[in-house]
Amino acid sequence: MKKQIDNTPIHLLKLVIEPPKDFISLKLFRTPQDGRVNNLYVQVLSSRIIGFNIYFTLKVLTSNLEIKGVYFRYKPYHIKIFSSGNILNLRGKVKKDGNYGYQLINPHQIKEFSDEVKPIYKDKNIAKAISKNLNYGNLKNLGLPYKVIELLLKLHLYPDDKLIEQFDKFSEFPEDIIYALKYTEAFHYIQGVKNSAVEYPTLQKLDSDITEWIKNLPFQLTDDQQKTISNIQTDMKSNIAMRRVVVGDVGSGKTMVILASIVIAYPFKSVLMAPTSILAKQLFEEAKKYLPEKYNISLLTSKTSKKVDLNYFDVLIGTSAILYREISDVPLIIIDEQHRFGTKDRNRLNELMQKDGKHPHFIQLSATPIPRTQAMINSTFIKTSLIETTPFKKDIETITVFPKDFSKLIERINNEIDKNNQILIIYPLVNESENVNYQSLLEAKDYWENNFDDVYVTHGKDKNKEKVLSNFRDFGSILLSTTVVEVGISLPRLTVIIIVGAERLGLATLHQLRGRVSRTGLKGYCYLFTKSQNSSILSRLENFGRTKSGFDIASLDLENRKSGDIVKGVKQSGDSFQWLNLVTDKNIIKEVLNNTKR
Repeated sequence: MKKQIDNTPIHLLKLVIEPPKDFISLKLFRTPQDGRVNNLYVQVLSSRIIGFNIYFTLKVLTSNLEIKGVYFRYKPYHIKIFSSGNILNLRGKVKKDGNYGYQLINPHQIKEFSDEVKPIYKDKNIAKAISKNLNYGNLKNLGLPYKVIELLLKLHLYPDDKLIEQFDKFSEFPEDIIYALKYTEAFHYIQGVKNSAVEYPTLQKLDSDITEWIKNLPFQLTDDQQKTISNIQTDMKSNIAMRRVVVGDVGSGKTMVILASIVIAYPFKSVLMAPTSILAKQLFEEAKKYLPEKYNISLLTSKTSKKVDLNYFDVLIGTSAILYREISDVPLIIIDEQHRFGTKDRNRLNELMQKDGKHPHFIQLSATPIPRTQAMINSTFIKTSLIETTPFKKDIETITVFPKDFSKLIERINNEIDKNNQILIIYPLVNESENVNYQSLLEAKDYWENNFDDVYVTHGKDKNKEKVLSNFRDFGSILLSTTVVEVGISLPRLTVIIIVGAERLGLATLHQLRGRVSRTGLKGYCYLFTKSQNSSILSRLENFGRTKSGFDIASLDLENRKSGDIVKGVKQSGDSFQWLNLVTDKNIIKEVLNNTKR
């Protein structure tokens, strides 16, 4: 069955970013041009066969130049075509050689020359749809600007000599055509996500004054925190239910934004969910510490669920266990790291977030920074706040180390333990593997336990990991773990992290791990332990060491993989933009966003 092409207007944008794979131009070349497919009017002067190839000398009749030619693995009929004296219309690639001059490679005959240029597409259906639907009026009605429309029409309908020449020589398009393709791809994607955005009336306007609460905090909020809180205040005064994503680097103070939102909502109820009970308890402790004493704050996890009376809370903090209790009329729901909840929990959350067609205000928080350009695009369908600054300047030194540096690592570990600080060592695997050239967690365990006191061990499948993490926070010196364990728990005395086999991890993961260190302003150290001597791998680790901002790390990471839509989940790595580069095309994205706001 033939693949059908969608002919709806918006789909035209998707069609036009699929450029021709080639162009057939039958325009006569008066003189041969190097590096291009030429159309030449020639006479055969001589020919001879050597092995499987036929070699010939031609005279270009429009310029009286001689040109050598060859047809590799000729067919019998080529002998007749390239017989001496024949006058031919030939089309083929011309190359200029310093020793032999111009050479015509594998030419074929054409009937006649003309000024027509015919685009060739990878799919005949695309060619038909382009021919039928592509015109100035249709592109104008979709909202594309004049300069982009003109370039797209030139690419698909009226290619000029400059375009054909560049494509012949380099198999690529001129810069202005590339710009039009990038613009159109960004425009198509942004229009799509804008059209999918749905607004709902809110359960309740929320607009309590938080001036006194902020004034009484024992510290100053950062500019990014204040800006985000101000945006949330504006959103929650509206009749439209707010949906906002707050993306903050590790240690940027997202918790204070959460608490400020709860104060804005009071005296109405708020629900705050976290993916693990250890994080829920941590948020509960922060809420008890910084929210006014009159607030009735409850903690609900799988262990405490039946003990919590849901009739009398102002603020309910907990895990997904919250979703399986009867809760109604909560006008503010806040979710920390929503992507870590399962599908079942997300479906339950969607049920919780609506009543008679009305929705609560919703805030989603993420500690995984995204490229700023991605945030710009996502803002077209969900309001996005970036918290890039931290309440205090982190002093973390990132150092790439090798097996020969092990004694120096031990020295650093001993020095930090003497200061009553803590060490975290991340291993690539729990058990030994022939495919990984590093010790596993369980292989290394004996060494650390035999040489140091207060060593704790856990990993992702450890059923007691939350208890281990809690005990380590209070009593431990060294924690051995893998990357899959939840280390989001606040560890105020953690000053050293050693990541074994660091080259195996993405830069975003490395940054998340590094961010666990120096949470309270202590001097911190992040050691990237590697056995690799590959220059590109070492350069990547060095670049990571020099880059401190999580948002810059996200852009670095993007250069090493395909672009992904991190918040919405529409474009994941593996479904990349064809033309648009989220790292380098910030100005084009800005231009599209400005034009689509009109």
